[in-house]
Amino acid sequence: MGSDAETIVNPDTYVHGVPYEALARLRQDSPVVWMAEPAVDAWPAGPGFWAVLRHAEVRQVLRNPRVFSSQLGATQIRDPATPATLAYVRRMMLNLDPPEHARLRGLLTRAFTPRTIAGLEARIGTWARDLVAAVADRGECDFAKDVAADLPLLTLAEVFGVPAADRWLMFDWSNRVIGYQDPDYATSARADATGSTPMAGRALALRPVPDAAGRMPDPRTREGMPDLYAYAGELGEYKRRHPGDDVMSNLMRHVEAGGGRVAIEEFENLFWLFSVAGNETLRNGLPGGLLALMSRVDSMRALRADRSLLPGAVEEMLRWWTPVMHFRRTATEDTRLGGVRVAAGDKVVVWFSAANRDPEVFDDPDAFRITRAPNDHLSFGHGPHFCLGAHLARVQMRAMFAAVLDLLGEVEPAGEPVRLRSNFQNGIKSLPIRWRT
Repeated sequence: MGSDAETIVNPDTYVHGVPYEALARLRQDSPVVWMAEPAVDAWPAGPGFWAVLRHAEVRQVLRNPRVFSSQLGATQIRDPATPATLAYVRRMMLNLDPPEHARLRGLLTRAFTPRTIAGLEARIGTWARDLVAAVADRGECDFAKDVAADLPLLTLAEVFGVPAADRWLMFDWSNRVIGYQDPDYATSARADATGSTPMAGRALALRPVPDAAGRMPDPRTREGMPDLYAYAGELGEYKRRHPGDDVMSNLMRHVEAGGGRVAIEEFENLFWLFSVAGNETLRNGLPGGLLALMSRVDSMRALRADRSLLPGAVEEMLRWWTPVMHFRRTATEDTRLGGVRVAAGDKVVVWFSAANRDPEVFDDPDAFRITRAPNDHLSFGHGPHFCLGAHLARVQMRAMFAAVLDLLGEVEPAGEPVRLRSNFQNGIKSLPIRWRT
């Protein structure tokens, strides 16, 4: 058996669950721990990184982009393979530092107008009830596949003004990017041209296929996602010529103070970010939340009796499950963090799975308590990169669990969950459940 550090970086570990005990042992030893970067699958070994495991130090890193940069080495543990790839990923909003990050985030924030948000919230409630109602008479379903997967897709399609028939493209794209360590997801190809738009058909014609060794191109590169970028580029040009009432039309319509506009390349990268981050996180947060709720039948019964507990329950689901487990920064100068010396250029990886179970912040942190308050979880991040979609994610989770409680009642497991092989996303590929009809 390997060390705790080896266990934590090994994606095979997560097929059996997040190694919370190993994270706790490391955090108790030191809030900031040096970890090796062994080779994983086709990825070569790296120089190692500092894992930030305590809540206070995670917050410290995330609110200080001058010292802990998102842009210098991007936000994934593994370094991009080439300088050209690094230059490409640095243009994404996720990997920007101020002031460039503030400019693009400000434009996007203004695109989410109150009218647009109000319309989205109303439709999210309807979609959630329709998805649950579609399985209600069956007495059982795979919650991850039959219900949870579609709500974020419907929401994102509305945000982008993407035809609903094309939304499963985003399912495949997020699978390939987030689930590249899992063979079931790395080659995801659920979407097809049947019933899709001609624009989708043109993108699907560019979808990559595995090579002779069964490997897909790197999904973190533009070359690895040609179908996504073809669709995004064509959609962006269309929105510029024919704006609608959706968020991305608002963005493309906006003219900045100096007369500038959002470039098509910026639109493409925002499309990548929303299609992946806006989809995968919620798709796993929903079954993760239900798994938590089924582990505490008393909590499920309390929610059925008192729906005012639902907002707090959603926050506890986000803390307890923690869909995104970590993000990287790079030190821009020599500094000290949690009592250790961090050198300029070192990778600094904040581990949300550990911070969200820090006993210095959360009493009995491994327990799932829907009445936990305060609940200062970091599942949406902290500081300038706090998740822009946090509000819509909360709306979707509250809507989905309200629909489950209303239409299905008390649900229970109908089989073992199947977890995603990933050391980045705490994912569930399958969650069989049943209920009385």
